[in-house]
Amino acid sequence: MNADPHSELEAARRELDQVREQLVNASRMAALGSLLASIIHEINTPVGSILSNNETMLRSVDTVQKALTPVAAESKELARAGRLLEMMRGLAEVDKLACERIASVVRGLKTFARADDARPRAADLHELIGNTLKLVGCEYRRRVNVVTEFGDLPEIECYPQRLSQVLLNILVNAGQAIEGEGTVTVTTALEGGRVRISIADTGHGIPPELMPKLFSGFTTKPMGVGTGLGLSISKQIIDEHGGTIDVDSEAGSGTVFHIRIPVEQAGTERAPQNSERKDPS
Repeated sequence: MNADPHSELEAARRELDQVREQLVNASRMAALGSLLASIIHEINTPVGSILSNNETMLRSVDTVQKALTPVAAESKELARAGRLLEMMRGLAEVDKLACERIASVVRGLKTFARADDARPRAADLHELIGNTLKLVGCEYRRRVNVVTEFGDLPEIECYPQRLSQVLLNILVNAGQAIEGEGTVTVTTALEGGRVRISIADTGHGIPPELMPKLFSGFTTKPMGVGTGLGLSISKQIIDEHGGTIDVDSEAGSGTVFHIRIPVEQAGTERAPQNSERKDPS
């Protein structure tokens, strides 16, 4: 029985539209990376100046306090000056913490700003996850509690920017799936020659009718909230890593995404690893 040419044409058109959207998204990501690199530079420069000036002010406050302490009891004015200096120290410490928070977020942005090499490179998976969690902080605000359960992992060979995009897509979806307060749990484990990343949320779950076409694009987003291509692109990126991505979900009971990728990518050589590993936090 011959296939309906109109149906075949419509299917080809839908596939072409999806590919075109993926290419547009890739182009936007490249442009975003370039824009982020410029923004990072513009943020780092004043933040660096503020931190430097802040350190100078703290040292100056220390110097004045040491000189004032022996004579502070001699008059009310000197005692009041001592209290003002202590208040200035407290404000300066708060400013320092705020600037360090900004610097921490900017470091997370660098993962997305840099262009990947033509070949995979070694990366600390927990560092990638940590940087991405910093970026979704605005999405989660204080209503979503994040729990991390990290296993003992070696460095993995991957395309860090692309893998970070996958993590960002799933973590943002997890936050959007939670109405009100809830929890997102990120778990990692070593399974033979692969690492597993599981991202679980306590959200509303995925309707059964969407599960078979979850990674095909244009299926999960309500009108006006993105294109729905995030999971389709995520699967493509994980496929490029030689890995798998699957999901367990039940409407009303939350969702768990499982990502598995090889520790080593085919055709690459691993450099000797340093015996000391960075703290994933």
